[in-house]
Amino acid sequence: MTRTKKGKRVYLSDTQTRDLMKQLDTFFESTVEIPRIQVGKKQSIESLMNEEALLFANFLGNEQDKWMPRT
Repeated sequence: MTRTKKGKRVYLSDTQTRDLMKQLDTFFESTVEIPRIQVGKKQSIESLMNEEALLFANFLGNEQDKWMPRT
């Protein structure tokens, strides 16, 4: 594709949208074996993303010297 031409937009039907949202929600609720910051040995992917965002924000705010992703 060139810069002036865009790809054709695809719209999902209501049932396709609901199915996609259910699958995405199930994915974010699945657990991983990465220890939490405070308590626990497992966590959901959503909480892992939130904790990593918090650690990265602390690094950007010069509250930590280095940031290593735990994944």
